[in-house]
Amino acid sequence: MSETLARLERPSAQSVQSRRKLYLVFLVFTHASAPQEYKDRSEKYWRQVDAHLRNLESKAGVVRHVYHEGVYERGEAGLALLKRMRQSSNDIVHARCAAGAALEAMEDKELAAELSDWERFMLMGFSSEKVSDLVRDLYSQALKNRNEHVLSVIDQTLGPGESGVLLVGEGHRLQFPSDIEVFSVVPPALDELHRWARDQAAREPGAEDDVVASAPEPEPVSEQAAEDA
Repeated sequence: MSETLARLERPSAQSVQSRRKLYLVFLVFTHASAPQEYKDRSEKYWRQVDAHLRNLESKAGVVRHVYHEGVYERGEAGLALLKRMRQSSNDIVHARCAAGAALEAMEDKELAAELSDWERFMLMGFSSEKVSDLVRDLYSQALKNRNEHVLSVIDQTLGPGESGVLLVGEGHRLQFPSDIEVFSVVPPALDELHRWARDQAAREPGAEDDVVASAPEPEPVSEQAAEDA
């Protein structure tokens, strides 16, 4: 299958360029011990994401701001942090920053760390229903606080007519301001990755979890796939 580029349809390109735009990219994680088939599909995914983004930038506006899950520093400090995370998205981010985009501090370090801790608790499982309900409530509040901070950062830094790219995990639960036009970057390779992981899990239970790397600190929050606004 050829690597499909984004199409900008309704609304018209002219009307879109006058609005704030956010290009939504889902993070795909890998690690050194992942199967080669998974690594190949992951690399294909990021190639398609880059092509998709370039097409969007040519029609809706060049990326001026970069927001990356887990990054709580701006500029060079943020780029150094991202490098330490060993993210597959590094090339995407560095290319935009080299072209003049600003890497923003999307996260509040303490809020993201708190959310990560509650996620770990939830993965452990509980014998007591009371404790389970308590942890779920605290997790929900931490998620709300973290997401409110992320949305505030985007709203305060993304100026009129500007475009930004947001790199987050699937299932983010972020509800963007109504004046921001959101374009989901979902190339065919993402579905190929999902199908491959499901096939692996069907042949060998637990394999799907093994091939996907754990997220760096602070850990990403799972999200639902977003649609184009």
